[in-house]
Amino acid sequence: MRKVIVAVVGRPNVGKSTLFNAIAGKQISIVKDTPGVTRDRIYADAEWLHNEFTLVDTGGIEPDSNDVILKQMRTQAQLAIDTADVIIFVTDVKSGVVDADYEVADMLRKSHKPVVLCVNKVDSFQKFGNDIYEFYNLGLGDPFGVSSVNQLGIGDMLDEVVKHFPLEAEEEEEDDAVKVALIGKPNVGKSSLINKLLGQNRVIVSDIAGTTRDAIDTEIVHDGQHYVFIDTAGLRRKGKIEDDIERYSVIRTVAAVDRADICIVLIDATQGITEGDARIAGIAHESGKGVIIAVNKWDAIEKNDKTMKEFTEKLMEKFSYMPYAEYLFISAVTGQRLNNIFGMIEQIRQSQTLRIKTGVLNEIMTKAVAMKQPPSDKGKRLKLFYITQTGVEPPTFVIFVNDRELMHFSYTRYIENQIREAFGFHGTPIKFIIRERGEGEEI
Repeated sequence: MRKVIVAVVGRPNVGKSTLFNAIAGKQISIVKDTPGVTRDRIYADAEWLHNEFTLVDTGGIEPDSNDVILKQMRTQAQLAIDTADVIIFVTDVKSGVVDADYEVADMLRKSHKPVVLCVNKVDSFQKFGNDIYEFYNLGLGDPFGVSSVNQLGIGDMLDEVVKHFPLEAEEEEEDDAVKVALIGKPNVGKSSLINKLLGQNRVIVSDIAGTTRDAIDTEIVHDGQHYVFIDTAGLRRKGKIEDDIERYSVIRTVAAVDRADICIVLIDATQGITEGDARIAGIAHESGKGVIIAVNKWDAIEKNDKTMKEFTEKLMEKFSYMPYAEYLFISAVTGQRLNNIFGMIEQIRQSQTLRIKTGVLNEIMTKAVAMKQPPSDKGKRLKLFYITQTGVEPPTFVIFVNDRELMHFSYTRYIENQIREAFGFHGTPIKFIIRERGEGEEI
């Protein structure tokens, strides 16, 4: 089951990011900034009236001229059309309807995608109420006046957004295929990797259009196991996009990651590890997916007997927030180590679905506490009463304690390390929920 994608579109300075942050601060549960991941957040998991969705902000473009504004607006709108299920089109009541609004409205109307027209900066309905009617001229239905700054009208707008969701969440056909998303910056070799895998395995079931717009699914059979590789490449197909290309690619990456079981993050060995790589890998990490970091074009760099070790150390430093990730050095051109990908995928799938008996978990926790005393604060010491596993993909554990505030991140990581030492959990994140005794009696 995939989440509905809601994209926020609009020209610069209409308040897209402010609206995004207003929703994130009140209505949705957004993952906190993870060390090593850029703070330039443009997506978040959201929920409104028990409807879960992924909110994507296409803002952040500040071009110099009106001509460039229109060009970038067209790019944003086209990406929203391709990727989103519902589009929030943000306008500005204070500037009124401008030419750029008309042009994008025309694109959105022709797309036949559901569009919710948001008129922002309505700080006073008494003052600006009549000005909202001008936006009917865009031909996109009823405009919703909101004030992102003052948190006015946002609930009514979201009520309209969720009306356009499917009555039942879209479910993919159940099968045994493992879904693997290839993610990474443009030109790191995602399509080349797919082509090489196809050439090596000689067995292709089908090439089908991805269910999440503009991703291509390729089904491969290897040793009797079905795999669906989701290729997010092809961003340049709709015209040359020179600015903010990595930012745009995040939109498609979010959609592909949502559908995947495991993500292969491709890095260009000739370019080294960049902030863009960390940003994209962070999407997979925060989504709880299994992760393989594959360094591609390994054949194209000069090496000695220490090169791989030194590069691995750099990877571990850059991706320190996801120490569980598996590393692989490959060449999509020569086929170097490509067959190792399937073995890694199978190992990660086993880790993702592994369940541990409650009794065994509590034995591990008891030994861990005996080896390292829990922290204390102002004379009160943390007590860990009980641990149980409540889910998989990712493996999820609930720990009951006497005081959640005393359960520091570092001690949770210590417990995680003890569990990993005993059971591996290679390539998959582990999620912990900390509850005080008496909470969650359903466990």
